[in-house]
Amino acid sequence: MVTITPLQPQDRTDWLALWNGYLTFYESEIDQATTDATFDRLTRDAELHGAIARDDDGRAVGIVHWLTHPATWTRSDYCYLEDLFVSTKARGAGTGEALIEHVREWAVRNGSAKVYWLTAESNETARRLYDRVADRSGFIHYQIRMP
Repeated sequence: MVTITPLQPQDRTDWLALWNGYLTFYESEIDQATTDATFDRLTRDAELHGAIARDDDGRAVGIVHWLTHPATWTRSDYCYLEDLFVSTKARGAGTGEALIEHVREWAVRNGSAKVYWLTAESNETARRLYDRVADRSGFIHYQIRMP
């Protein structure tokens, strides 16, 4: 069983280990200043939200980050689940599903019209979970990188 709580400044060391695991999983690098700013915004900013999952022994085993934004197809906001990561040792025990449910419950309480997220096509393990707890939208994600 996991306990999920909002990220707090004292969670920084545990969060950083999971954040680095997430970046490694996606073969990505983010400079230290951006990582520092991200954690600061997740713990002090009203627009970015974060939570950390801990196992029965208090070990940090997962993180989730989300935000809301206005939408043109509804009068309420959409909730975008931006980052979700569960440590490799904790996978398969329900932590990912619990973190998604945490965000879904938050979105309900805050009046969001929907919760949505993206994942890599190659992320088959996560996609099995996502196919169980959500509906695929049928849309394909495009982006333009800025210089």
